Amino acid sequence: MQLTHYTSNFKKRKNPITLVCDNISNAPNIGSLFRIADAFGITELIFCGDDIPLGKRMTKTSRSTERYVNYKVEADINEVIEKLKTNNHYVIALEITENSIELTGFKIDTSRPIVLIFGDESFGVSETILKQSDAIVHINMYGNNSSMNVVQATSITLYEIVKQLNS
Repeated sequence: MQLTHYTSNFKKRKNPITLVCDNISNAPNIGSLFRIADAFGITELIFCGDDIPLGKRMTKTSRSTERYVNYKVEADINEVIEKLKTNNHYVIALEITENSIELTGFKIDTSRPIVLIFGDESFGVSETILKQSDAIVHINMYGNNSSMNVVQATSITLYEIVKQLNS
C-alpha cells in the first residue's frame, strides 16, 4: 500500500544546513527550492537579490512548503556570507571550477553548521562568492552539457550532504 504524507514513517528533523541562493529569480525554481528545503529539513533558506518573486507563480510549485521552511530575503549576499562565517558556518559553493571537488568524493566537516551556496540560473556562483567559500564542489556530469537546473543540483547536493551528516 502506498503511504501518504500522514502515514509515512519519516521522522521530522532539522539538519544544520542553510541554503543561500544568489540571485535565483525564476518563480517555479524558488517554489521548488522551498519544497526540497522542506523535504531535507534544512535550517534556513536565504534568497539574496533585489527581485525575488515570492508570489502566486512560486506557490504553484512550493505546495505550501513556504509555510514550514524558515526563510528570508536579503539584498546583499556578501553580508549574508560574512555573518554566517562569523557564526562558524562552513561555506560550500556548488560550482564547476578548476579546483572544485567532486561532490561524492567530498568529506563534509560535520562539526560545524553548513552553508550551501547555489548561484544565478544563468551565471552560477560569482567569483567574489567563490573566494569567500571554504570549499567548492561540483556534480560530475556525463553528457554534453556542463550545467543543470538549480533545483536538480540542489536536490543531488542535499541528498549527498544529508547522507554524510546522518551516517
